[in-house]
Formats: sequence, structure tokens, C-alpha cells
Amino acid sequence: MSARLELIPLEGFPEVAPGDDLAALIYASLQHNRLQLQDGDVLVLAQKIVSKAENRYRRLAEVVPGERALDLAREADKDPRLVQLILDESRDVLRVRKGVIIVEHREGYVHANAGIDRSNIQNAADDPRVLLLPEDSNASAARLRENLGALCGLLPQVIINDSAGRAWRVGTVGLALGTAGLDPLFNQIGDCDRFGNRLEVTEPAVADELAAAASLVQGQAAEGLPVVLARGARLRASPRDARVLLRPREQDMFR
Repeated sequence: MSARLELIPLEGFPEVAPGDDLAALIYASLQHNRLQLQDGDVLVLAQKIVSKAENRYRRLAEVVPGERALDLAREADKDPRLVQLILDESRDVLRVRKGVIIVEHREGYVHANAGIDRSNIQNAADDPRVLLLPEDSNASAARLRENLGALCGLLPQVIINDSAGRAWRVGTVGLALGTAGLDPLFNQIGDCDRFGNRLEVTEPAVADELAAAASLVQGQAAEGLPVVLARGARLRASPRDARVLLRPREQDMFR
């Protein structure tokens, strides 16, 4: 684990459009910032630029809400077209209140409004768009890692992060939606602490911890820093991805 961690934002990162090659943009931005990837570096990307590159936009004018969406829209006081997209992106609706619908996203994580967002999107007043999460965040992270390896000659570890609320705390933190090249969980069960006590449940979600740290640098408004280079994390290499962070439903005490 890390004794010292650097979080370096890639300044001057361009606006991302559908079809853009994210690996090429990141490679150019690394050069612009006079940075060269080192062994063990982790690149943390804001989900939004991945979704933009993958053209995960949806125009509300093209959405026809069904009966369930109309009912939920009344309960949540939301646009029925947006609610229909939330349902389309979800496996299950868990909670509803004014302004928010908590769902189990089709990728398995619990998210408000299925992660669908309008912030930092250029919109025409008469033709609003929203942005969905990536189709498969882990696959997106894996592709990006391979493409960056081809450009940089070194395979970085990759995290795609997003901000989310928590059932027992106020506010949002960054979490890992998709990962590649690193073990998202650091299993210390069976290790001993400083006093020789054997650890029984200790399993830090290191991908989420790093996603949250990078989110602090990325910001949530007009900062324009969607890519952060994390250096010194010393995360274990692994073929496992962020799906290991999903708590099985039978162990979930909040549902």
C-alpha cells in the first residue's frame, strides 16, 4: 500500500465529443503536461468523458414514457421522459422521493437516477439532452488501458469514477464504476495488526478510495480536470475488475 500519493490533474484537457479517441487525447495531454507514465501509475477518468466519447447522449424529445414512467414521474416530481431513461438503465427501483429515484443500475451498483446527468453538457434550450453512464464501464477501462499501452509503451492501471451518495452519510464521494489492471479490493483477512491481532474482516476498497481521492482534484463544477494521474498508490495488479466491489443482495442490509 501507498506511503505517499501524488494526484496530478491533466490540465488543459479538451472537451470530449462523440467518437473521440480518449487514449490519444490522454497521451497528448500527458505530453502537454510534461508527464510520462511510470510503472504503477493509475489514471482516473471522470465517467462523463467516457460517456461523451461513447456517445451515450439521449435527447429527451426522442423518449416516449410508458405507464410506469408516468406514475414514477408523478411520485418523484421528475420529467417522465427522464424517468423512462432511468428505468431503461436499471434492473430495479429501490426508493423514490421528490427529486430522486434510487435504482439498481443494470451494471449492478446502486445509484441515484441511474447516474443520468445533465451537468457539464452543452444543451440547446429547446432540445435538452442527458448523458447516460457507459454501456460497460469495466470494458471501457480495459479498452482504454490497452490503447494507452500501445501509445505509451506501458500499461497503466485505469479507474473510471463517478460521484455517488451513500445510504448512511450526507454528500457524495467518488467511486469506481470500472477498473482495469488493478485489484479493486485489498484483502487483508488473516493478516496481523501491530499488536498481533488477526484481521477478520479487513478488506479496503482501494479502487473506491483512489476514485474518491481523485474526485477531490477533479471537482464537480467548472474545473475542467476530468483526468487525474495517481502516482505512488502501489495497487496490486489483477485481472479482476470493479464488479468485485458489488455487495451481493443477500448481504445488503439497506435493501
